[in-house]
Amino acid sequence: MSLPPLPGGAPLPGGERGSRSGWQKECGQVTLVGAGPGDPDLLTVAAVKALAAAEVVLYDALVGDGILDLSHPKAERICVGKRSGRHSLPQGEINALIAFHARRGKRVVRLKGGDPMVFGRAGEEIEHLDSLGIPVRVVPGITAALGCAASTGLSLTKRGVSRAVTFVTAHGRDGERFEPDWARLADPQGTLAIYMGREQARAVGQGLTAAGLPAGTPVLAVENGCRPDERRYRTTLGRMAEQGVAAGKGPTLLLVGEALRQRQSGTADALAGTADPLAGTADTIDLRALGDLAQGFDHD
Repeated sequence: MSLPPLPGGAPLPGGERGSRSGWQKECGQVTLVGAGPGDPDLLTVAAVKALAAAEVVLYDALVGDGILDLSHPKAERICVGKRSGRHSLPQGEINALIAFHARRGKRVVRLKGGDPMVFGRAGEEIEHLDSLGIPVRVVPGITAALGCAASTGLSLTKRGVSRAVTFVTAHGRDGERFEPDWARLADPQGTLAIYMGREQARAVGQGLTAAGLPAGTPVLAVENGCRPDERRYRTTLGRMAEQGVAAGKGPTLLLVGEALRQRQSGTADALAGTADPLAGTADTIDLRALGDLAQGFDHD
């Protein structure tokens, strides 16, 4: 992307030109904001304030309209994420676009699903802005694993059952093979949260069972977590290795571990119905039918 030159003639890091003092006087500020798992009510106060003050909002496609509606009515909104079969902009172009609007003196919000620092490529954007001397700050958001845990009422670190939580992404860089260290991840006393895991569900099941995690280990797949159309799918690690998960096309988080065994009583179980909790596809829930109860908690 071709950007206009900066005032003055001195070179800046990253190949830009301009005087450092003049640049600092004229550039705007960039705020990386975590949009949380989908429910606008789960935004932080700082996130709402940043959106209300923004002049330019560059947002991921998974960020819901309800969250975008909190931005200033006159703010320029630019989608830089994947939608309707169109691939997201390359990261380098996103970096350049953020810098371009900051150089115009604008207050820029880079709005990311979940938390910017968890599989959100925030580090790459921060490094680029730092290299140009552009002020940047980060407003954290609720990441998908924590939102889904709250939505389902299941503790990821249940005392005596799970002593650790590991966040894993099921997607590498473009063209990178998905092949984590299964032996390290197959901890029977831990919980795995696997982001964007639907397409890799069989590989996850096969890798973990081959590394020694019992085939009967519970798996909970949460699609569109913390949104009105949230759906949950229960299965076991062994079944997932054979069949994958029956989730739809929405972003899906896989939660794996003994802490995910279905509660014996309480609201979450009552809402989930009476089907076999490990039957693979039967235990689903559509929060659109639950009214205010749907406005609870969910995703790079």
